Amino acid sequence: MDKNTGVVGGTAMPVTITQNGRRQPAGPTRWEAPRASGPVTATVTLPGSKSMTARALILAAISVGPSTLRGPLSARDTDLMAGGLRAMGTHISTVDEDLWVIRPRPLRGPAHVNVGLAGTVMRFLPPIAGLADGEITFDGEPGARQRTLAPLLEALRQLGVTVEDGGRGGLPFTIRGIGRVRGGEVTIDASASSQLVSGLLLAAPDFDHGVVVRHSGPRVPSPAHIRMTVEMLRSVGAAVDDSTAHTWVVEPGRLTGRGWTIEPDLSNAAPFLAAAVVTGGTITVPGWPSRTIQPGGDALRQLLNQMGGQCALTPAGLTVRGTGRVQGLDVDLSELEELVPMVAAVCALADSPSFLRGLSRIRGHENDRLTALARELTALGCEVREESDSLQIHPRPLRGGTFQTHGDHRLAMAGAIIGLAVDGLVLSDVSCTSKTLPTFTELWTAMLGEHAVHGN
Repeated sequence: MDKNTGVVGGTAMPVTITQNGRRQPAGPTRWEAPRASGPVTATVTLPGSKSMTARALILAAISVGPSTLRGPLSARDTDLMAGGLRAMGTHISTVDEDLWVIRPRPLRGPAHVNVGLAGTVMRFLPPIAGLADGEITFDGEPGARQRTLAPLLEALRQLGVTVEDGGRGGLPFTIRGIGRVRGGEVTIDASASSQLVSGLLLAAPDFDHGVVVRHSGPRVPSPAHIRMTVEMLRSVGAAVDDSTAHTWVVEPGRLTGRGWTIEPDLSNAAPFLAAAVVTGGTITVPGWPSRTIQPGGDALRQLLNQMGGQCALTPAGLTVRGTGRVQGLDVDLSELEELVPMVAAVCALADSPSFLRGLSRIRGHENDRLTALARELTALGCEVREESDSLQIHPRPLRGGTFQTHGDHRLAMAGAIIGLAVDGLVLSDVSCTSKTLPTFTELWTAMLGEHAVHGN
């Protein structure tokens, strides 16, 4: 169903853009990022949160009775999640692009799960596979095989799950389920990803003895994502105790199917809102929650304000107005990893230097994002100093050229932001944005409306 209600317009005639369910071409796709000829004014309606969609799918698959997801994200990562659950027997039907119905069925193998490059799939589905009766195999793209899953696989073994990985500590591996998981207590080093904890917690209500997860190691990144997991578990009836630092207790019990309304994806919204700051325009994202369980909602507004925007949250949504000035900033982004590429892109266009700290963990995302950002910004003429945990960005006049996206959706979106102010910027591959926002290029171009300029 094509629900595109976009109307071309500029500052005098705002445009309204909606997610319409279309897909971008498969394979690498070069794309010339349009420059903005003036302040951009638009309303951009975005699809649902990837994090909420993924967790709601998992909880629906182990609940009693059907569940519905209204406004979910349909993108590569969530499609892979749904595909893995379907392979194990869960019934997932799409009423329309805005409503999915999930009917749980006994989980069983044999089945194969393709994780692609999705961290949520490779970390959330193995504990669920332990509940299946039969053999479940996991594999993904070459880059996924480089990501360690050893702490999760060892934790599953401690909880009574048979895992065969040939000593690799990662993909490919096989889980041989017997239809139940003993559960119990487990200690895990989750310093590589909070998803290692969330994956265990989401499946734990179906374990015979629930689970006690204790983290031992350096600080867990993105603890707000674990808080999201805990809140969503409680909303379907799970008893969760997270009162002790670095320890999470989930009691065994039956979960209840429910209707989920998925919030707009705040990370996907960030580049569009940043366009208001960069162009001195006004962007509104409707449906922005007054209270969100997504990490970084309040922090995103603060960042946009610090970089030169003016944010207003109203019943109509979140509106960001540019002031005509783009400012550098000194900030710790250790809890806002998904926002780092967007922030770095805006800082490259600022009128003062920036110091971005707390970045070491973005080296382990789809690629080494820290090095990739430094390399691509430098290639465009920016002065960038990369340290183990930080970027120092000294803006310089930027030139066009090819911005290598390294197969990373967030880097591609960062390149599009820079393209708003730089002629002749070409993304080496924009198809990678299908990971979380398949219609990114259509939404971006429609947002610019008559202010979109292509070519020198």
